[in-house]
Amino acid sequence: MTIEHVKILVATMTGTAELVAEEISDVLTDKGLQVDTLLMDDLDETVFGDPAAVVICTSTYGQGDVPDNGQAFFEALERERPNLSAVQYAVFALGDMTYAQTFCRSGDLFDTLLTSLGARRVGDVMRHNASASSLPEDDAGDWAADWYDVLQAAGG
Repeated sequence: MTIEHVKILVATMTGTAELVAEEISDVLTDKGLQVDTLLMDDLDETVFGDPAAVVICTSTYGQGDVPDNGQAFFEALERERPNLSAVQYAVFALGDMTYAQTFCRSGDLFDTLLTSLGARRVGDVMRHNASASSLPEDDAGDWAADWYDVLQAAGG
């Protein structure tokens, strides 16, 4: 099955994850995919109905928490436990290694939850370190191009 449509679901506190999502969207659009970027504010499990490919783009907040605008969505997935076996996904997680105990924990929480719901991760979780010398939106383009190749190789 060829994936032609990707949804990027964004959880953010300061807007950095939105900048990353825009860069990912630009690269995937240039590759010929239709891309929808959606803030997690009012989402529920029906967002996974179509297409079968999703990118979770999330920062980590506070004590390793999902950002405020993604908490209700995360909790609804935990509560409703939809069957996501038809979903392929990726995670671009933002964090700061200064907080080693909770580094990119929101991305890890989404990864664990989606896997438990039957979704299949394509590629490794991208963990961007805010203490590194590169900006996350700069790294997002290279990551998105690589992920597109992995998605196509996986039959997406």
